[in-house]
Amino acid sequence: MNSVIEDNKAADIAAVMTSIGEKAREACRDNAGSADGARDRALECAADSLERAAPEILAANEQDVRLARDKSLSPAMLDRLMLDSKRIDAMARGLREVAARPDPLGAVLAEWERPNGLNIQRVSVPLGVIGIVYESRPNVTADAAALCIKSGNAVILRGGSESFHSSQAIHRAIVEGLGAAGLSADTVQLVPTRDRDAVGFLLREMSAYVDVIVPRGGRSLIERVQQDARVPVIGHLEGLCHVYLHDDANTQMAVDIVVNAKMRRTGICGAAETLLVHRQAASRLLPPVVDALTALGCEVRGDEQVQDTVAGVRAADESDWRTEYLDAILSVRCVDGLDAAAEHIERYGSGHTECIVTPDADVAGEFFRKVDSAILLHNASTQFADGGEFGMGAEIGIATGRIHARGPVGAEQLTSYKYLVRGSGQVRQA
Repeated sequence: MNSVIEDNKAADIAAVMTSIGEKAREACRDNAGSADGARDRALECAADSLERAAPEILAANEQDVRLARDKSLSPAMLDRLMLDSKRIDAMARGLREVAARPDPLGAVLAEWERPNGLNIQRVSVPLGVIGIVYESRPNVTADAAALCIKSGNAVILRGGSESFHSSQAIHRAIVEGLGAAGLSADTVQLVPTRDRDAVGFLLREMSAYVDVIVPRGGRSLIERVQQDARVPVIGHLEGLCHVYLHDDANTQMAVDIVVNAKMRRTGICGAAETLLVHRQAASRLLPPVVDALTALGCEVRGDEQVQDTVAGVRAADESDWRTEYLDAILSVRCVDGLDAAAEHIERYGSGHTECIVTPDADVAGEFFRKVDSAILLHNASTQFADGGEFGMGAEIGIATGRIHARGPVGAEQLTSYKYLVRGSGQVRQA
């Protein structure tokens, strides 16, 4: 396919993408009438297929990683790209967990009767055809496919060029599962080229086929999608997540949460990027927290009080409060209290995930009321900002907007609704 596109690129990309759109629309109609349990059987079969295909997937991933190293990708990006047997097992487990979730379709969301006898129901239905554009994480291929299958949608996947071979191998396993359950293979389609013009065509020229776009990746990708898409977009620009240590925070808990929030995986959107510490507790909390971070290779950048309290901290500047590092770097600031922490988060945050560490439930409740982000945590790491950890089985991403979906985007968030109105011969009067 790539060689054909190179010969007559613009015409072939248009033809290929249009064909994909037509097949996706047809598959979406077929899925709406699929037999009971067929979508869950497809997910179970796909999980089995993933496990059987593990050697093939790992070999494809080795090829991608080798090419990525040749391009000098950052350690954080390599971590996102690399697969091992545990990550493949996690993908398969995620598919089974999604299958085990309640069916999000056909649920009666509301029901009422009008004085004229009309019965009205609001019932959940698929969104339709979903286009998902993502970068170097090949596991998104499985997660996105699973959620779209479960919610009765058809999906067009366009993975990053770095994960091209890995995504193809995972896609083959998913399609095998669809076939085993009697569902259309076109339910999950993978754009068969790394050419970026295919992304442009998907965003700008396929509104007749695609109902919504979900981007998952870095700021530049998401900005492009939000600017160019001709259909609604569900996504977030960045995960600029905060941890706030209140003055009564338990020292060991503070250390454990901050270290995990920053260092468990630095390259994910739920990783903490800024630590806020109550000024009155700085001398107690900062030394053990910073020592634990630096022992793991984390660079700490702090304001003047942080530098005065702990030796070896680099000076932070205004840009640090606005930076999603996705790396072993943490900016640290002392604040006068909860209100000041909330003001900092409102000014610099991205509306993704924030945490407060305090034993006082009332203080945590005040934090929850004053901070407006998609996910708020009390005494728990920001790395729990994940659909799997929420019990959704998987997620496509974390939405930070306020319309349609917010927080982890799972199968339920990939549904819309329609109204069913039942009468007994009523006609509307003039």
